[in-house]
Amino acid sequence: MSIYDIEVKDINGKVVSMSKYKNKVMLIVNVASKCGFTNQYEGLEELHKKHSNKGLAVLGFPCNQFLSQEPGTEEQIKEFCSLTYGVEFDMFSKIDVNGENTHPLYKFLKENSKGVLGTEAIKWNFTKFLVDKNGNVVKRYAPSTTPKEIEADIINLLK
Repeated sequence: MSIYDIEVKDINGKVVSMSKYKNKVMLIVNVASKCGFTNQYEGLEELHKKHSNKGLAVLGFPCNQFLSQEPGTEEQIKEFCSLTYGVEFDMFSKIDVNGENTHPLYKFLKENSKGVLGTEAIKWNFTKFLVDKNGNVVKRYAPSTTPKEIEADIINLLK
């Protein structure tokens, strides 16, 4: 199975095939509106503005599994992201990234890029996965790693 075989729902509830992102570098992030890392939306949007025309797709997946830091509806999330951070990168419906209801996308990402000490579990909001133009998961980044710190890796994959 490839990442391009997976379907997701965008923040408006429309089913989207990940094949839409074929030949693009993807930065996939589980996001939350009430997290200590929420201000990373700003850096994610900067990456989107700076590199989307070169082939970067930033994908935000709201998740409420960590201390209920994403309690809102899709509409509330969309409004918060737009008004607070001017988010224009692709946002999706809320998903689970751990547990028995883990979304197939996150099963794929975790199987293909283990965390610290080989664990698969996502530890917190704003864990980031970098995927190359061929759909290979290149690297997993900790929530504390800022979008700016990932930029050099993104630029290398965009070449």
